Amino acid sequence: MPVSSGGRVLPGRTNGALAVSVDRYFDLSLLGLVSSGYFAVLGSGYLDWPAALIAAAGLLLRALMAFGIVRWTFPKGASFVLPAACVAFYAIDYTLLSREFLPSAIHLVVFLAVLQLLTAQTTRDYVFVGIIAFLELIAATLLSPDLGFFVFLALFLIFGVATFASAEIRRSVRKPRNLGRGGLRRFHWRLAGLTVLVSLGILVLTGGMFFLLPRTARAAFQHLIPDRYHIPGFSNEMRLGEIGEIQQRRIAVMHVRPVGSESTANLKWRGNALSQFDGRRWYNPPEAGNVLRVRSGSVLLADNPQRWRKGKRLAYEVRLHSIGNDALFFAGTPEFLTINVPSVVRNSHGGVRAGYGNTDNLQYVAHAFVEETAEPSALWVPQVTEAERVNNLLLPPLDPRIIELARKLTESDTSPEGKARSLEKYFHTQFGYTTDLLSEPVRDPLAHFLFERRKGHCEYFSSAMAVMLRAVNVPARIANGFQSGEYNPLTGWTVVRASDAHSWVEAWMPGRGWTTFDPTPPSARTPGLSIVGRFGLYLDAAETFWHEWVLNYDRDRQLVLASRVESGGRDFGSRWAAGFGERFEALKTATVALAKRWGITAMLAILVLATGRRFGPRVLRWWRTLRRVREVRRGAALASDATLLYQRMLGVLRRRGYQKSAWTTPSEFADHLPPSDASVLVAEFTAAYHDLRFGGNPAAAPRMIELLAELERR
Repeated sequence: MPVSSGGRVLPGRTNGALAVSVDRYFDLSLLGLVSSGYFAVLGSGYLDWPAALIAAAGLLLRALMAFGIVRWTFPKGASFVLPAACVAFYAIDYTLLSREFLPSAIHLVVFLAVLQLLTAQTTRDYVFVGIIAFLELIAATLLSPDLGFFVFLALFLIFGVATFASAEIRRSVRKPRNLGRGGLRRFHWRLAGLTVLVSLGILVLTGGMFFLLPRTARAAFQHLIPDRYHIPGFSNEMRLGEIGEIQQRRIAVMHVRPVGSESTANLKWRGNALSQFDGRRWYNPPEAGNVLRVRSGSVLLADNPQRWRKGKRLAYEVRLHSIGNDALFFAGTPEFLTINVPSVVRNSHGGVRAGYGNTDNLQYVAHAFVEETAEPSALWVPQVTEAERVNNLLLPPLDPRIIELARKLTESDTSPEGKARSLEKYFHTQFGYTTDLLSEPVRDPLAHFLFERRKGHCEYFSSAMAVMLRAVNVPARIANGFQSGEYNPLTGWTVVRASDAHSWVEAWMPGRGWTTFDPTPPSARTPGLSIVGRFGLYLDAAETFWHEWVLNYDRDRQLVLASRVESGGRDFGSRWAAGFGERFEALKTATVALAKRWGITAMLAILVLATGRRFGPRVLRWWRTLRRVREVRRGAALASDATLLYQRMLGVLRRRGYQKSAWTTPSEFADHLPPSDASVLVAEFTAAYHDLRFGGNPAAAPRMIELLAELERR
């Protein structure tokens, strides 16, 4: 038997309004489930923009279909054909397009999720959508351990609860039942509220267990997460233009903070130095390096003469993020290192790397010598071997104009430092800085930079200066790392981003050793903290908390947390006991003053609240009943309105002394009433009630209202 909704007869034996509401809620929940997995993968940085835009277009189309803006249904069989075509595309992607397993696998998972969501029509299809969305989240788990993943995990949990709850309600609603229940108004909002509360409860419980149960999360993530980013130039090779590509990213690569009162502002964080140049790339010949064992968490990096060198020393703590290699970064010349790895490897160019591989989320403390004076040291005069000197004077075939320009600019200088300062000044005053990349490769990058473009980013400046120093017989090499960073006052850490990547020159100065020169002119960007910048600092603070108390949370962190809670509670209790008498007197005085000023107002407010608490529900029920009666009179009757009108009829009879038992059916109650005109009206009213509630006949509603009015008059 059909059931009516809003005066319209719907097929089947379900309530139409409830079915439409649940279906839309289910569609949006499923869309949110897939979207949260999609954005989690997108936030990992592994989903390229063409694939991201295609997937986003599919999700937008599904949203328009859910809201009824686009009325288009895929033909039957599409839920099998299109995903099968996506699997076939994976083979093409792996062999011809991406040519790597990880990007092509991510494309497969994301495209499968979107296509299955677009074409799903049966319960089995919806189950597959949920499974693939879960695979998206698993992929994001392996790709990104950052705070953004936790946010999308929470959203995935909320949408997952909403999807499963609405799917069960949707299944129940579609069952053939003769039920006409009230309470459908704002159904989807109430279900959404319940979903959020359940999800928050799950997060709170799991969060409590997370902080109570010790473990080594960093070690677990370290074995599951592959290299998120590969930052070139800090190993043994860098092509011209790569630093500029890195500078296009804003991802945080490390956090640093001083140990003590010294500042780490305006420092260069050196990763490695490169000595060989072939005209397009810098590189180092392969070497095993010097393996230094870490004993009791510490290792000495400086030899005895270096430790006697006069100058400024600085201690600082560094926390590395996902950069895809094993380089360690230092400001100045590192002399002593505290680190939790078995060994470190130092090469002949002063670069230090971890001896066990990837350095994601690795923390260490370094004590370093910071060069700040141009005067040679009297206690220690560094030396360079002849082989090292020759190695840092080698030049590839160059445009003759480069050598001519180098000699012209340094002809008035007799010392190596004078030549270096002249070249440094030339680049600062005659060239411009830009982060724009070349639109296409050029035959001779250095000649094009020096004589045609005359602007570029840091590795062009450092490469040009290093080559020109070699042309005038000064040993030189380039060093790669990061410049400065942005101090976050919320955490006390300085965040160093990929956009801070930098390249500079190290030239050999007699009596001083390898000395830093930076030919890159200042950027035209003016520093300033905008609203977006401030928001970024808050995000960085949240990210710092995530790394310290989630990824690196272990038994030591648990003890620190417990100690802080204990000391905080003890201090609070002692302070409370010490000042209890004073606070009591102050509270008493304040209470008397408030009673004199606001006493009458407070009593009136309490009286109003008590009255509302006593009579408010009745008034609210009366107002809702009156509003539904008006809707019924306009012809917008629902099956649930029959119950509403019947309850109102029982209220009329109750005032006349007739009480309906809970176990008595409406027909039995009408038959047992004493014969009278009122009993006849009740019998007719009961018949109309059955016709509306179980028969789905909206025309019975006006008749019920007429009979109810007649019954109230008698």
